[in-house]
Amino acid sequence: MIEISIIREEKERLIAGLKKKNVSDQQLASVDNIILEDDKRKATQTNLDNLLFKINTISDEIGGLFKAGKAQEANDLKAQVATLKEETKVLEQSLKESKDLIEEWIIQLPNIPHHSVPVGFKAEDNEVFKAWNEDMPDLGENPLPHWELAEKFNLISFKDGVKLTGAGFPVYKGKGARLQRALINFFLDEATTAGYQEIQPPLVVNKESALATGQLPDKEGQMYHCEKDDFYLIPTAEVPLTNLYRDVILNKSDFPIKLTGYTPCFRREAGSYGSDVKGLNRLHQFDKIEIVQMQHPDHSYDTLMDMVTHVESLLNKLELPYRILRLCGGDMSFNSALTFDFETYSAAQGRWLEVSSVSNFETFQSNRMKLRFRDEDGKTKLAHTLNGSALALARIVATLLENHQTPEGIKIPNALQPYTGFAIIN
Repeated sequence: MIEISIIREEKERLIAGLKKKNVSDQQLASVDNIILEDDKRKATQTNLDNLLFKINTISDEIGGLFKAGKAQEANDLKAQVATLKEETKVLEQSLKESKDLIEEWIIQLPNIPHHSVPVGFKAEDNEVFKAWNEDMPDLGENPLPHWELAEKFNLISFKDGVKLTGAGFPVYKGKGARLQRALINFFLDEATTAGYQEIQPPLVVNKESALATGQLPDKEGQMYHCEKDDFYLIPTAEVPLTNLYRDVILNKSDFPIKLTGYTPCFRREAGSYGSDVKGLNRLHQFDKIEIVQMQHPDHSYDTLMDMVTHVESLLNKLELPYRILRLCGGDMSFNSALTFDFETYSAAQGRWLEVSSVSNFETFQSNRMKLRFRDEDGKTKLAHTLNGSALALARIVATLLENHQTPEGIKIPNALQPYTGFAIIN
């Protein structure tokens, strides 16, 4: 949630940023409405403060009058105080309505993109931050796509997933399940070695948690909602991990806070169709290791690049061709100020598949969560939050199977063999 001080004091930067994110004219118009309503709120707060001061002053006089034996004058003032208290109720209600209306408008505004974010409204407008300049794996003629490899080696059953639940819920079997578990452990070990504390969070969260990290109201239609209990299945471990610090005041010395967690992730993926959902390309349930940081604002962009480097190291160790994109304004998430996407190459499909997003949210989430820290002067300020996929397994499995296929079978990268216990799938 954008800070009201930014809306008031940096309106031009805000409007330019919102246009970069391709927001509606209605959302742009709400900026002026927010400022006008905040003016009204301030005036109401001033009137209320003056009225409360007057009530306190009169109340102090009443005690003195009673002590002086002037009961009639004291009772007249008591009646006046009673009238003034009724007026405060009206002002308090008006103040609440203004605050609620301001929050209702602000919560619909996406984060302001960083100045380095490219202009654009679709994936083709993203900037290639780091291209793949090496040779692609030589797989010979007619390499098999991962869904055929999965069937050939009995690694994944998409049919059984449909039988048990529906499309987008694969069943991993034998060495496929072992590979999945190996990747989870490998990614967690790499994260903990890099200084992240491992957390095992709940897989469902309440509405407050979903609101705090910006999944609501932006992605309400993409989340699985348990209506009876008003819980949401998590779309990413980012939600519970970041919310651990909701309503927390940190000390400057606490930074950086580094968390990692493995969870299944659940997404409705409404509107997806065609080849985009083939095999492991797009699932309703998939496994992912998340890395999250809470950081001092002065250091968050250095931290973002450290997180990018961490994800890049994982792909190098898995011996996968990859590229890094800096997302354009129109292709970024609602919450993000700057996002780098990682894509690995699907050799059999001839396309790049996203496997990670690494983002800096600046104060957008912390403002919703009231995640603050005390500076050297004892003043509280909002922290910055960051997160990244390190990594999402489904498409990693897809590109790992495809890029490492040989006539003898699917070779396992050296770094992963201690976790799988085998060097080849055949």
